Amino acid sequence: MAGRQDMFDAIVMADERFHGEGYQEGYEDGSSLGRIEGRQHGALRGAKIGSEIGCYQGFAFAWKHLLHSDASERDSRKMRVLESLMGMIEKFPYDDPAYDRLHEDLDRIRGKFRQLCSLLNVQPDFKMSAEGSGLSF
Repeated sequence: MAGRQDMFDAIVMADERFHGEGYQEGYEDGSSLGRIEGRQHGALRGAKIGSEIGCYQGFAFAWKHLLHSDASERDSRKMRVLESLMGMIEKFPYDDPAYDRLHEDLDRIRGKFRQLCSLLNVQPDFKMSAEGSGLSF
């Protein structure tokens, strides 16, 4: 009789056991896929931010060279803003993904870039596409 009771309990409890095992397997698979997807998303987002900062840096280097060759009194404000932008770019934490003020600093760099473009009377158009990024005028 005890053997028959154990077999009956095994049948009744099978649903609960399979539910628990299925949940655990699904949780493990979801966690693994979530980490993979998170890494891919982080790498893509980081590449976009790096590309944007790189365009700003190239823009700043080019204008620094142009303004130094034609240094005048009225260009001093432009140079101060340009130097400020370059300083912000140098201090940007490229290698610290856990930096808590990353987006704030990026917004400040974007604002300084727009300020510099306004002073230089340049209308930039920064584009992100599948082929890469670019800054056009």
